[in-house]
Amino acid sequence: MRIAMLSYHTCPLATLGGKDTGGMNVYVRELTRQLGQLGIQVDVFTRSQDEHVPHVLHDLGYGNRVVHVPAGPEIPLAKEELASHIPEFVSRIKEFAHFKGITYDLIHSHYWMSGIAARDLKEVWNVPVVHMFHTLGLMKKRVARQPGEAEGDYRMRGEQAVLNLADRIIAATPAELAQLQWLYQADTRKVTIIPPGVDTSHFYPIPADEAKEFIGIPADSKMLLFVGRIEPLKGVDTLIETIALLRRSGALQGPNDCLVVIGGETDVSPQNLSDEMLRLQALREHYGLSDFVAFLGRRSQDTLPYYYSAAEAVVVPSHYESFGMVALEAMACGTPVVASQVGGLAFLVKDQETGFTVPVDDPESLALHLRKLIEDPELRRRLGRQAAEFARGYAWEKIAAQIVKVYEEVLAAHRAGMPVAGPEKEAPA
Repeated sequence: MRIAMLSYHTCPLATLGGKDTGGMNVYVRELTRQLGQLGIQVDVFTRSQDEHVPHVLHDLGYGNRVVHVPAGPEIPLAKEELASHIPEFVSRIKEFAHFKGITYDLIHSHYWMSGIAARDLKEVWNVPVVHMFHTLGLMKKRVARQPGEAEGDYRMRGEQAVLNLADRIIAATPAELAQLQWLYQADTRKVTIIPPGVDTSHFYPIPADEAKEFIGIPADSKMLLFVGRIEPLKGVDTLIETIALLRRSGALQGPNDCLVVIGGETDVSPQNLSDEMLRLQALREHYGLSDFVAFLGRRSQDTLPYYYSAAEAVVVPSHYESFGMVALEAMACGTPVVASQVGGLAFLVKDQETGFTVPVDDPESLALHLRKLIEDPELRRRLGRQAAEFARGYAWEKIAAQIVKVYEEVLAAHRAGMPVAGPEKEAPA
């Protein structure tokens, strides 16, 4: 089986924490690696954003490739501009396949712009399309706190088109299935629920003293951790306000206690910082937390298990998450998660079993539950053990097997000229 994987707007090899790098990058990269282990050939096509990066890389192993396709200027572009270069992206993919003498059995597209590209390739290649949205424009519009957060109607029109053209949609959680049904009137017979996975050979519990030594903090320090993009819907402002409450209550008063924020650009001049980073840094100063809240910027996947394992808790205070990859990685490392009770997080984080869920944008509740973990080591250890055990149910080899089953169902139906709608799948218990 040969798969054309489309990840138009972001490369699976990109360093995490940037504006358009996050859970989807991890998903595409790890799924491709796992498919390679299963003997499935995959080419991941992504738009080239740097002319100095080779157009074809074999970093994912097993003979699978990441193909950086020139489409428009080879620099990062705003999403509203990216959409205009999709036809060139499609044309270059067709040229690549023709030049290499390759035929693909199936297209697996990620995010709505990749789905639009898949539409044209589907017509030319006469192959079925499996699609995953990762986030939904209408949901982001509903939770947007600033005008610039919500994308224009062009995205919603694109998502509706992808829903119509895809042979099968993979939703991460029952919440996403409900959103597709209520907000987009999607044909739920085409939707299969399969959550993302986690690489349990990479994300596993590391003794806290060893993890803290690696990242350079004293063994007796208490560290809370946020990992993710720096944008308003991630709720970092709520977290900073929460830290101020914890400091005033005395729950965090040690000289080496800290909140570590991983994500965003920090190694640039002040005039080049994003508006959200500037706002968060100003909020840190407002609460007198300049010596306590550390913005570290991007970090590689190789170092993340150390940060997760060193933390008393990982905090995911988002206003919207279709799944919550950071929460799953943290749990795999044996660290309790305190997360907003929204979207996929409400299904992923088991309240009082693997962490706590709290109302969105509620610093008092967030502070209350974080204080429980900070002040009760036995509770923290118990939830951490249960979190690691729970996360093993999401190991990539189990998730990839479910994806392959969808591929096989879709291909069999396509070859038989039959509709490819399939049964909904539940997330692992």
